[in-house]
Amino acid sequence: MSEKANVAKQDRQVPQDKQQQDRPAEKRDMAMVPAVDVIEDASAITLLADLPGVSRDKLNLQLLPDSLTIEGEVSLAMPEGMESSHAEVRLPRYRRVFSLSRELDTENTSAEFQNGVLKLRIPKAAHVQPRKIEVRAA
Repeated sequence: MSEKANVAKQDRQVPQDKQQQDRPAEKRDMAMVPAVDVIEDASAITLLADLPGVSRDKLNLQLLPDSLTIEGEVSLAMPEGMESSHAEVRLPRYRRVFSLSRELDTENTSAEFQNGVLKLRIPKAAHVQPRKIEVRAA
């Protein structure tokens, strides 16, 4: 498969300096970058994204012919009568954007979400999949 067929990740959305951190709009746009495994086989690519704390109804996928955006809002329920004294999750959402090859068939993508793990399978277009050619006797 050509280099164009590989999935590439976009740069993280992290503030560059203290001034950017103090801007409310910038904070709203910031997000954690989820860990994603990309597995390629002869017929498709599979993405496994870890999105702990995201429920299915707070997960948003946007798939265009040349890009994939994964977004999810974290909702960590605090037991009644308790309050957090320390939080490792400072940003309440995940966001990651991938550039996709035109050799992928985005129309036939399938997605599953279970236990905080998103599994997306994007098949390769028919013209790039391996095929067997029958050889007949002359």
